Amino acid sequence: MHALDIAVISVYLLTILGLGIAFGQHQSRREFFVASGSMGWLAVGLSVMATLFSSNSFVFYPSAAFGNSLRIGLSLVAFTLMTPIVVWVFIPVYSRLKVETAYEYLEMRFHVSVRTLAAGLFVLLRIGWMASATYAASLVVASVSGIPQTAVIVGLGAFSIGYTMIGGLRAVMWTDVIQFFVFTTTIFAALILILIQSNLGVSEIVKTYFDGREGLVVDFEMSMTLQYGSWAILIGVFLEALSAFGVDQVAVQRYLSAKSEKTSQIGALLNLIGMWIVLPGLLMIGVGLFSYFTHSPAELGDGTLTEILAENPKVADKAMPEFVRIHFPPGLAGLFLAALMAAIMSSIDSGIHSVTTALVVDFRDRLCPGLRPKTDRGELWSIRLLVLGIGILSVALACFVGPLGNVFDIGKKLTAAFGGPLLALFVLALFSRRTTSLGVLLGVLISASGTLGLMYSQTDWFSVWYWPIGFGSTLSLGYVLSYMQPARDTEFTFRQIMQSKKV
Repeated sequence: MHALDIAVISVYLLTILGLGIAFGQHQSRREFFVASGSMGWLAVGLSVMATLFSSNSFVFYPSAAFGNSLRIGLSLVAFTLMTPIVVWVFIPVYSRLKVETAYEYLEMRFHVSVRTLAAGLFVLLRIGWMASATYAASLVVASVSGIPQTAVIVGLGAFSIGYTMIGGLRAVMWTDVIQFFVFTTTIFAALILILIQSNLGVSEIVKTYFDGREGLVVDFEMSMTLQYGSWAILIGVFLEALSAFGVDQVAVQRYLSAKSEKTSQIGALLNLIGMWIVLPGLLMIGVGLFSYFTHSPAELGDGTLTEILAENPKVADKAMPEFVRIHFPPGLAGLFLAALMAAIMSSIDSGIHSVTTALVVDFRDRLCPGLRPKTDRGELWSIRLLVLGIGILSVALACFVGPLGNVFDIGKKLTAAFGGPLLALFVLALFSRRTTSLGVLLGVLISASGTLGLMYSQTDWFSVWYWPIGFGSTLSLGYVLSYMQPARDTEFTFRQIMQSKKV
């Protein structure tokens, strides 16, 4: 790397570390977990955006557009449909019940066993997500910088764990905001450079991309094996997004940190606006790279680009890092690497912080309250040690994700079996008075196990289909199996919460 690249990266990392140290002063448990409930809509919205739309997104959206199609762009439709449900259903429930985690609500509605099962599913889902997200972006960082991938994962993991331990949620959220602006700036800088290097106008780039190719924008064939099929994207990504932004503790923790319910709702809407800026930019990078390498295929391999992709589809994952390595000038290459590092760190810091919160609140405090330290100082250090342990585990797993498949499939396979049932559990709790704790427990366990079994027996199915499979089977089984147990009166369906607990 050029000295200017090193300088850009160093300034970025020192800024992030400085924020962690600054916010580490006068910490308490409430400050560490929810920033004392004082965050504004800008920090809430951009932190949610940077956290849940980060490492994997930075790699697989350009890769999908380059190698397969723009059909993945239908995710924007799914995100747009998902957001009103989060704003008007999930956020009001969490805000009015004044919970510390999303899973506390499930004990109010059902039983402590359902709460701990859901929290356990979240922990498994989020640790798997952290590992895949870290692996995806570190692959590109290693390719561009020449640093071994394991060293990238361990180094950035240690850095993320450090400032999270020191600064708590406030530091995590404000570093996420900075990270959002870093990788957004980089996306548009990359687009401009691709235009310059290709020596083609926008219309010529688009023509090259679509020339001789069909079904690039939509393909509504009903097929389980069609990659990026339109039905799979619309249904599967909608459920995935609703789970991530509605019932995942990573997002819920940010809603709980807000000054008010309205602040959280504005933040969720800002998150959607951010998606409509970032996702099209990433897709256009893939389109531009396809056009560039169509005219300069020798930089990727022997033969035409079509022949290279047919022989090795994984070349799509390497297109962006190769272009950066060869064509980005000093300083801009450093900014690109800083953006990828931002994506990695926003995945790690938020993941380990929210997993730690669930383990402390939903397991230790609820099941083993005697283990809670007697002093505030002891409590804070026990939380920090748990952050360290979860961080080490996640970083270690990230070093071994590669053999599971391409970066898109890795993320979906490691989360779908748990995220779909988790979402269905909340839907049943909120909208079905007849559902019982026994029914949802059995439904979740059977569906999660069945989805995992399908995942590894039907290896040619498009990975996003596992979201509706996990969600649909849990929803139906949970409701039907609830008839094995008498229903009990509850005050915690959505309608009753909204009627009895006004803002």
